Amino acid sequence: MVKVVNLFMATLLSLSFTNVANAEQTTSLSVVVNGIRNKTGEICMRVFNSEKGFPNSDKSEVKSGCTKITGSSVKKVFTGLKPGTYAVAVVDDQNGDRKLNKDFFGIPKEGFGLSKNPTVSISTGTPPFKNVSFKVNKNTSINIFMKYSLDP
Repeated sequence: MVKVVNLFMATLLSLSFTNVANAEQTTSLSVVVNGIRNKTGEICMRVFNSEKGFPNSDKSEVKSGCTKITGSSVKKVFTGLKPGTYAVAVVDDQNGDRKLNKDFFGIPKEGFGLSKNPTVSISTGTPPFKNVSFKVNKNTSINIFMKYSLDP
């Protein structure tokens, strides 16, 4: 009888450890956007896990969302992300179309920002995913500073 009980307990323990090992770990990403100039509109954010579609495509992000502007900074938390490498693109959406509007020459007409706050100028263009991406392993927080013109 003791052997049966021990075998039963060993089986239960192995099943419970199997469930823990197979449970997919997720984490959260808090994005704080600073330097917002406008008092109306929304700050829209897109989270990407590869260069595919980065930074403009609304079809290739893994998470996205907009937050109403309530001051010079806003915060949005994205949950359910798998640990990995991500990049974030941000737009100060003043006309409600949820994309970065540009002029004839491709120069942004609305505020924008990218994770790691890189230089964005006519000569550098939009940095590639690898230059603005970062690791998310546990609950991670990043700060993005809005730009309302290209860097000199």
